[in-house]
Parts: sequence; structure tokens; C-alpha cells
Amino acid sequence: MSFRWTVDRSQLAKAAVRAAAAQGLSDAAEFLLEESNRTAPIEEATLIRSGTTSLDAARLRATVAYDVPYAPRQHEDLTLRHDPGRRAKWLELTFQEQARKAGQIIQTRVAVL
Repeated sequence: MSFRWTVDRSQLAKAAVRAAAAQGLSDAAEFLLEESNRTAPIEEATLIRSGTTSLDAARLRATVAYDVPYAPRQHEDLTLRHDPGRRAKWLELTFQEQARKAGQIIQTRVAVL
């Protein structure tokens, strides 16, 4: 009795690219969290400490979030005053400013295959 194992190389390649893309998304989300923390409003650093990232590898989606009840108001209310170097819209603006770099982080993970 003998067995022959047939491997679909294209499926293996797709799985490897998907895994690399997921890792790249995770790395990019961590980068964006770190960068956004640099301009997030700070009083006692509770907001910054609440920052998290998550990854849905199956859907290739990453999330950066701040998990304190007042985060949405701090982010959206342009009338609030912040310390120098801190700002409203810190997460949104950081994403806009760093989108190219985040894309490069993902690309680098996939390119090493």
C-alpha cells in the first residue's frame, strides 16, 4: 500500500501571503497606535494607556481604538483645549499622515516571501 500526497502549491502560496499580510496589518496597527499616542490628549495618560490594537486575520482587518468613555468626545470635539503638541482628531490625523508608512510596513512583510 502506498500513499501519494499532493500539495496544491498555489493554495500554500495564498496561505503564506495571507499570513504575511495579517502580520503586516498587525504591525501597522501597532505602529499607528504608537504614533497616535504622540499627539493624543494627555492629562493623566489614562486615554493613552487605554489604546489597543486588534486583528481579524480572517477578514484581514486591523483596528486601533481607545477604550475610555470620553475618548470619542476628546477625538471629535474641536473646541476642547489640549496641551501643546496634543490635538483632537489625533487618531484620524495620524492615520492620514502615516498611511504611506503603514502600507510600507504591510508591504515589507509580504515582500519577504
